[in-house]
Amino acid sequence: MNPQILKSINSFRSIALITVIAVYFLILVGGIVRSTGSGMGCPDWPKCFGSLVPPTSVDQLPNDYQDIYLAKRVKKNEKFVAQLDALGFHQKADEIRNDKTILIEEEFNPVKTWIEYLNRLVGAVIGLLVLFTVYRSLALWKTDKTITLISVFNLFLVLFQAWIGSIVVSTNLLPWMITLHMVLALVIVCLLLYTYYRSYRLAVRTGYATEMPKRLFYILTVGFILMLVQVVFGTQVREEIDKVAFEYGYLLRNEWIDQLGLTFYIHRSFSLLLLGIHLLFIYKVYKYSMRNTMLYNWSLILIGFIGLEIVSGVAMAYFGIPAFLQPVHLLFGSLIIGVQFVLLLQLKDQQKLQLEKVHENN
Repeated sequence: MNPQILKSINSFRSIALITVIAVYFLILVGGIVRSTGSGMGCPDWPKCFGSLVPPTSVDQLPNDYQDIYLAKRVKKNEKFVAQLDALGFHQKADEIRNDKTILIEEEFNPVKTWIEYLNRLVGAVIGLLVLFTVYRSLALWKTDKTITLISVFNLFLVLFQAWIGSIVVSTNLLPWMITLHMVLALVIVCLLLYTYYRSYRLAVRTGYATEMPKRLFYILTVGFILMLVQVVFGTQVREEIDKVAFEYGYLLRNEWIDQLGLTFYIHRSFSLLLLGIHLLFIYKVYKYSMRNTMLYNWSLILIGFIGLEIVSGVAMAYFGIPAFLQPVHLLFGSLIIGVQFVLLLQLKDQQKLQLEKVHENN
């Protein structure tokens, strides 16, 4: 391969990997924001209390600051509701119109303000990193246009995600908007992983790793879909926890679990199904795959993350939902999605390799 092309590939891979790590760090920080109840630490967006650097004391704010920022949020919500109506989402628009909790304005808390502000700073850095991936992908246009096109699409998706973040703030952490925000973050991660993996395959040829790629692909596809469903259940449980925490004034954590609804028990039981599917997958990998290949090693990483996810979930259920475990649990769930996606890409390549060998033999 041309040394200049190889240099461009390696340069893109480096920035793409850094961006993936940064996005996962943002997911962790976002979990900290939620576990500390800091989501409304900044009542406006993209600034925080109208400044690039937020205040450290309530004395730096006007006496009627709550009324000022509530009025701004109401105005923004009116525009958002009009957009939902125009797009045909009348039910969602009515939900926002009639949700009185949106009108609740929190009192200034410097700790929560700065936690949310740091969350936004990390988000801004990621935006710049994604922009840089687009720049680096331009050098690969002649080699693989798909990498460039997806990188550009991902940039627009990140901008859309930023807008969704502003709506999350203006709607006072409306539950379904938080779920959408989380799902979009996972889509961004998967697109980054796809471009990274695709650029990796430009430089490194696919090697033989398993004799049953199709069967493994189908098993893991089921696991991937179930994991996505589990993540949605998890965000809904998280929403219920937020409501209970607010009612209890963020005290008496040991009683929160007893106040959760059916979604929590579905989420808890669903983890056993996920564990079963992935134990079957790792058994098949062990039986039909070569050791010390990328496929085999990533499969071990996957089952390790699933184990840690279940352990962290059990610990939250039996130890009063410790605040430090909430973002960790979220991070492990997100990492599982990413590892599953990379394994699916590898298995797809293994299927192609198997077909090529069959054609050669014929």
